[in-house]
Amino acid sequence: MLKKSEMKLGLVTYQWGKDWDLPTLISNCEKTGLLGVELRTQHAHGVETSLNANQRLDVKKRFADSPVTCLGYGSNFDYHHVDQAEVRKNIEGTKEYLKLCKDIGATGIKVKPNAIPKEVPKEKTIAQIAASFNEIGKYASDLGQVIRVEVHGKETQEIPNMKAIFDQVTEKSVKMCWNCNDEDLLSPGLEANFHSVKKWFGDTVHIRELNVGEYPYQQLMDLFLDMKYEGWILLEARTTPTDRIAAMKEQKAIFNSMIGMK
Repeated sequence: MLKKSEMKLGLVTYQWGKDWDLPTLISNCEKTGLLGVELRTQHAHGVETSLNANQRLDVKKRFADSPVTCLGYGSNFDYHHVDQAEVRKNIEGTKEYLKLCKDIGATGIKVKPNAIPKEVPKEKTIAQIAASFNEIGKYASDLGQVIRVEVHGKETQEIPNMKAIFDQVTEKSVKMCWNCNDEDLLSPGLEANFHSVKKWFGDTVHIRELNVGEYPYQQLMDLFLDMKYEGWILLEARTTPTDRIAAMKEQKAIFNSMIGMK
């Protein structure tokens, strides 16, 4: 008998959750069985570093009283900039949100590389991004948090470039968040690209709707099943359904079917 997969489906407050306040967000995740959530920045949930200590405790309690897990924060912090003051600003901002994640009982923050500027050699930018990850990774580790690096950015989301960055990452708290980009399918193909970086995977993966577009989601799920992945598959939905609750339930059913759960 096949062992039941430990993968779980959750939600990123991207399009489907961006206008729900925190109680509504938690309630809707409970209703649909998407029992993990990544709180994207500047959304209606209002969980930001402006919260005081009591407000942070309230957020922590709301999740503790619910079956929904707050995985952490989906930030826009990035570290590829030519302007070193901008890099420093992003690093220090990341640290502030890592403290927020700890205070609300979450486990980490999503960050990203976003570009490879033409003005400087590619190798220099890759080293700079990796060094930034190492700095925030050390800070995260001291707080018991994880850095989740989204495979993102026009050139940085190409898997060989992500691999080149992670080859220079030394902090164990820095993990890769697979993001289901078309670039994953570039030569030598999805399976080879997946295997080239899977040793760095953390506890979150971003997907889009499993029944929209041409991305080979079943093949991807099979690869995760083969490696006995136990993390969260987070729905970063892009469509605008009339009934989002029904749409979330539909995605849960498709996901369960793909991983062999009825």
